[in-house]
Amino acid sequence: SRLPDTVAGGMGGSGPVYGPVPSPGGPVSPAVHAPTDNNIIPQLQNIVSTVNMGVKLDLKKIALHARNAEFNPKRFAAVIMRIREPRTTALIFSSGKMVCTGAKSEEDSRLAARKYARIVQKLGFATKFKDFKIQNMVGSCDVKFPIRLEGLVLTHSQFSSYEPELFPGLIYRMVKPKIVLLIF
Repeated sequence: SRLPDTVAGGMGGSGPVYGPVPSPGGPVSPAVHAPTDNNIIPQLQNIVSTVNMGVKLDLKKIALHARNAEFNPKRFAAVIMRIREPRTTALIFSSGKMVCTGAKSEEDSRLAARKYARIVQKLGFATKFKDFKIQNMVGSCDVKFPIRLEGLVLTHSQFSSYEPELFPGLIYRMVKPKIVLLIF
């Protein structure tokens, strides 16, 4: 069966009006259906971390002597370096600061950042490993039931933004814990 265009019905003005449907086992938001499986665990897709190597770097030297490194200062002011295990990409700046992306776990992100710092150290820079911090984590999951985005934005307008002409997903900004959900 087709889901309604909005909780209050379609644009035509005629037809049924959709409202909350009570369900056994407690209240459920009118915008969603009760899940069949309560063990939905998001899978981590990407971790972004930063670290300060505590030394000024010569990016040209790094780009010329390191493997899998590219540096185009007209395009971007950092060396882009990649390693295969864990499969990640690092942005290495002349300030000695580094951003590491692509890891699938916090441990892998730290390990990758340490490997990049070691590569830079082997090129003759006195690198340290200061202020390592996880900046962002991205996970995804399938809830295995349809979510009426129009209904969700109406019942949770304080936290939601849904403009399908601009972006196909609903953006739900939770306050505590501070999490942003993209719901499709």
